Amino acid sequence: MNEPRPRIGITMRIELETNRFYLSRYYSEAVEAAGGLPVNLPLIPRADYIAGVLDSLDGVLLPGSDSDMDPLRYGQQPHPQLGGVHPLKDETDLLMLAEIEKRRVPLFAICYGIQSLNVSRGGTLIQDIASQVPNAMKHEQGVPRDRHSHRVRILEDSMLGKLAGAENAPVNSHHHQAVETLGRELVATAWATDGIVEAVEDPRSDRFVLGVQWHPELGWEQDELSRSLFDRFVVEARRFAEIKSSASDAVAITAS
Repeated sequence: MNEPRPRIGITMRIELETNRFYLSRYYSEAVEAAGGLPVNLPLIPRADYIAGVLDSLDGVLLPGSDSDMDPLRYGQQPHPQLGGVHPLKDETDLLMLAEIEKRRVPLFAICYGIQSLNVSRGGTLIQDIASQVPNAMKHEQGVPRDRHSHRVRILEDSMLGKLAGAENAPVNSHHHQAVETLGRELVATAWATDGIVEAVEDPRSDRFVLGVQWHPELGWEQDELSRSLFDRFVVEARRFAEIKSSASDAVAITAS
C-alpha cells in the first residue's frame, strides 16, 4: 500500500502591477516528486485565515520572493540598495511563521524564506551583501538559474551535514540579502567562503525547521542534495500528519 501523501502549503508571491498571486512551478514540482501534495497559499494576512489553513496542512514551504523584507521589521532603516518591499508578503509569512512555531509544523524555508524565518525569531538581515560585506563573492548569479555558482561549507554533525554526507557542497545563488544576526533557536549550519550564512536549523528535537539561502527547487532533478532536502522535508511532514491523526483518534475515543 502506498504511503499517505502529506499536504504541503507553499505561500505565494504577489505581482503588484496586476494584483495577481503567483508562484514558480518548481517548488510544487519538487514537493510532488518527493511524495507531498503541494497546496498554493494566497497572501491573506489574517490570523484566523492562517490558523484555518494550517489545520489542514502537514508542512509548510516558505519560498523565495522578488521582494525584500521591510527592514523596519527588524529595527533598521532602509539601505540605499534595498529592493522592493511587499507588505502583504511580509505580513502573511510572519503570521504563518508564528503559527508554525506554536504548532511545531515542519518548515522548509528557501531564500527569502530563510530571511523571513530569521526575522520572525528576532534576527536581522544584511540588506545588501555587495555594499555591506567586505570581499563578498557574487551572490546574484543570473541565468542559467540552476547552475552551481559556489560552494558552501557545512557543519558536519548538523541535519544538513548528514543529508549532504560531506563537509561542503556546490549550490546556486540568487540573493542580495542574507542573515546577519541569528534569531532565537536558530543555528547556522552552512556558510559561503565570504562568511555569508547559507543555512540555518532549529536545534530543538521536537520540530523540523530548516532554512537554506540557495534554491534547491531549481536543481532537484540533477542534484542529489537538493533532492535529499525535499525528501527529508516530506518525510517529516508525513510523520507530523501521523502524529496529528493519532491525537485526533485519541480525542475521538475519549469523547465516545
